[in-house]
Amino acid sequence: MLQQFLRTTIRNFTTARPSWQEASATAQTVKTHGLYQFFEGGEALPKQIWTGRAWKASELRSKSFDDLHKLWYVLLKERNLLATQREEARRLGINKQVWTNAGRLKKCQKSMARIKFVLNERQREYEKLMAKKE
Repeated sequence: MLQQFLRTTIRNFTTARPSWQEASATAQTVKTHGLYQFFEGGEALPKQIWTGRAWKASELRSKSFDDLHKLWYVLLKERNLLATQREEARRLGINKQVWTNAGRLKKCQKSMARIKFVLNERQREYEKLMAKKE
């Protein structure tokens, strides 16, 4: 009975079984759009993996504005994915000692704060130059 309860309460987005006609029609489709971007590997709570470190401000200073813009949205997407995972763990009542993504979230937040800092530095330098020209 417990196994049946767990099967119905734990969301696993890869278990939906379409009919064979639908499966053959969508076999080539990669689910990288819409809400699927909020889930890693199609799972609400994937296995814990080791991740790298946050970006350093010195590394970000060497990036172009476009690169920083792209990195900001990659980090924003990652932050939303981690928020989805945290909410799913809370919904299922999973203890933080068993499953947590707090380390990844902290790295993401630090990187985003450093991007803002670097862009603010650039803005202040630009304003100084414009004030000197006047």
